[in-house]
Amino acid sequence: MTTITAQPTMTDDYKLLTPGPLTTTRTVKEQMLVDHCTWDDDYKAITQDIRANLLELAHCDPDTYTTVLMQGSGTFGVESVLTSVIGTDEKVLICANGAYGERQADICRHAGIAYTLYREPNDRIPDAGRVETILDEDPSITHVSMVHSETTSGLLNDIESVARVAHQHDCTMIVDAMSSFGGVDIPVQAWGIDFIVSSANKCIQGVPGFSFIICNTAKLEASRGKARSLSLDLWDQWDTLERQHGKWRFTSPTHVVLAFSQALREMRAEGGIEARHERYARNNRMLIARMKTLGFGTYLHDHQGPIITTFTYPQGVSIDFADMYAFIKERGYAIYPGKLTEEETFRLGNIGEIYPEDIERVTELFTLYLAERGLLAACTGNEDIATVLDAMRAAGESAR
Repeated sequence: MTTITAQPTMTDDYKLLTPGPLTTTRTVKEQMLVDHCTWDDDYKAITQDIRANLLELAHCDPDTYTTVLMQGSGTFGVESVLTSVIGTDEKVLICANGAYGERQADICRHAGIAYTLYREPNDRIPDAGRVETILDEDPSITHVSMVHSETTSGLLNDIESVARVAHQHDCTMIVDAMSSFGGVDIPVQAWGIDFIVSSANKCIQGVPGFSFIICNTAKLEASRGKARSLSLDLWDQWDTLERQHGKWRFTSPTHVVLAFSQALREMRAEGGIEARHERYARNNRMLIARMKTLGFGTYLHDHQGPIITTFTYPQGVSIDFADMYAFIKERGYAIYPGKLTEEETFRLGNIGEIYPEDIERVTELFTLYLAERGLLAACTGNEDIATVLDAMRAAGESAR
């Protein structure tokens, strides 16, 4: 068949093509039907098991690294690290090429942390050579921080090269791997990353409620007394988890923790990071190839990550994003607005419980949208929907 039909569905029954929160399995959701007491030994054992599993995913020796779970969103975890490990007599170099690098600078401004901001455009990665020059010129810099998967654009930064330069200058390396950890393999210890932050609701496919930080234990111990916040004190959170065998300092998101534990089991069953990365990368290749047949270009030409893609509109065609969003959502998928300021874009994520059949389905919905709005010929050069669908399907198959 080369035609499609799509009727609107219930607005609360749709999949998320976003970088997190994302679509989770029913079995992950069902874990949240159980209530747990934070003091119970069985619940604390679940926390300890999560901590150990995260170290394993990060390829870290438990004698050298440790894991801290922190209540709140991913930004809480990033703020916890920045405000806990950088002392009043220390300074951080922030490498930014998108909104989330800029957010680190905003955190430092609010907390009174000394920092230098090295900016690159949204479509370029921070250069390790430039980082080296900055560190050579400013010996007061003690920490280097950057984002791995910058979801502003979908770009994947070269954290390995920057970490190497940081350590050559005896700097502590901090990485925000919010939307990449678990979906992209990161040998944290081998690359010399001292603190890496991610969140329960990203590539491990849990639900929102806590972040986690994998820490070089010696660097964490050295941060004692530096924290500018009570609730975000990274060392104190870790000390309590250690002394009380998995007990969080303050009320933990118990239902979220249970869901995350199930998500970790499902990740292992899928085949770990390697298998998950391959699924995400295949989704991403198919998505880009199929969208290009509809006239949608990609904002990035280099360093495209497998997590989320920023798309540009067909040249010379005016499309109302809000209208397109509503059309796609009513038929089963939520897409993502653009975050760039210099041009009109939108974004499509492909992580979570998203598979090639979802990519096929949502791109067919884009085709239907263009056809129903009378834009198909302007975008593709062909007004015959069957011909466009055949071309799109061929492109998708070749990209698998």
